Amino acid sequence: MPNVDYRREIREAMQAGQEALNYLNQAKDCLNSAGNWGIVDMLGGGMLTTLIKRSKMKDADALVQQARSAMKRFQKELMDVDNIPEFRIETGDFLTFADYFFDGIVADWLVQSKINDAKRQVDNAIVKVNYIMGQLKSLFI
Repeated sequence: MPNVDYRREIREAMQAGQEALNYLNQAKDCLNSAGNWGIVDMLGGGMLTTLIKRSKMKDADALVQQARSAMKRFQKELMDVDNIPEFRIETGDFLTFADYFFDGIVADWLVQSKINDAKRQVDNAIVKVNYIMGQLKSLFI
């Protein structure tokens, strides 16, 4: 049976992981919405559609920034727990959007591609965090 301090470290790591998951899931929702608006934009949605899509992208970017901070805290907390493999998520290019000054099908397609890339990165991060959370839960028992 793990000692009290070790259980506290596991609990702190699990709380940090849950916080990261919350932000990642919110970012995923925003990216899904941005992607949907992006499809409408490519089909000729107009200026209002572009504004809504970019607003969703901005919201997703803010959530990813918060998730990035939460994942750094999660990594730090995991260092206090034995028997957990090293946890690394590259965040350097995580959800970096370019600004497009010309609204057209090529620019819309490029933005949609960035949204899809970001969705894949967020999904991968969610899988990694969930995997580590499962390992933490097994240690806590």
